[in-house]
Amino acid sequence: MAAEKSKVLIVGGTGYLGKRLVKASLAAGHQTYVLHRPEIGVDIDKVQLLLSFKHQGAHLLTGSFDDHHSLVNAVKLVDVVICAISGVHIRTHQILLQLKLVHAIKEAGNVKRFLPSEFGTDPAKMDKAMEPGRITFDDKMKVRKALEEARIPYTYVSGNCFAGYFLGGLCQPGQILPSKDHVELLGDGNPPAIYVDEDDIAMYTIKAIDDPRTLNKTVYISPPKNILSQRQVVEIWEKLIGKELHKSSISKEEFLAAMKEQDYAEQVGLTHYYHVCYEGCLTNFEIGDGGVEASKLYPEINYTTVEQYMRRYL
Repeated sequence: MAAEKSKVLIVGGTGYLGKRLVKASLAAGHQTYVLHRPEIGVDIDKVQLLLSFKHQGAHLLTGSFDDHHSLVNAVKLVDVVICAISGVHIRTHQILLQLKLVHAIKEAGNVKRFLPSEFGTDPAKMDKAMEPGRITFDDKMKVRKALEEARIPYTYVSGNCFAGYFLGGLCQPGQILPSKDHVELLGDGNPPAIYVDEDDIAMYTIKAIDDPRTLNKTVYISPPKNILSQRQVVEIWEKLIGKELHKSSISKEEFLAAMKEQDYAEQVGLTHYYHVCYEGCLTNFEIGDGGVEASKLYPEINYTTVEQYMRRYL
């Protein structure tokens, strides 16, 4: 007899990745709970999204990081907690709020696994990251330290580059639609990165929550066909549109100088682009004993390739 599927609580379920996690959890047959703040106000889009979750079978729970008992009561209902609150400074950076969630999970004492809000670059590999962007990684490591000290079972998910942010703009910061005329290469455009469809990140994440092979491990989502340089991404786009783009480039020095002229939130994001696109931080290490690679664990998943993803912009 197949093992019973875990009950799942998703915190941040109306966000960019969170709504995809809710959808993937429901599609996989998990009893799914979505925590939402009581002070939604007149945010009609969020209300409609929550109602759509309910229509699909999700259970809606009211709770808040400011109400410890509401968090404890919510996590007592489930086996797995996934947090997807924002860690992006140009939106809202809320990573350290998870320390309250760790406290609630520890008090409840029933959670079999916690997946904190990470999903991008593995913060454990970014101890030499530049200011101000390193705050993202430092805060995520503080959450890791707290949950490990609390002896809470965990899985960390490194989804690398969100396709919508990187592929849509041909890896150019601040752009989310691909040009049919010009592209600016970051440096020589040759360091490889890893691009993953956000729906695939959610699907791999849900696949991992009941898998003993991912317990107390970092799951790296690194689909082999999606490990490409910026130049290779541009070449795929050029092939799709049947036209070669005019190319210019910006050196490391020019990029960093321009970055310093931006406001703090923009600088944080640009620092991440620098490490990914100039230094190749996503591909310059081997996955050790503490990690597993998702596409190898779940070869049955037909992930979205870069070319397939780019076709939606035609």
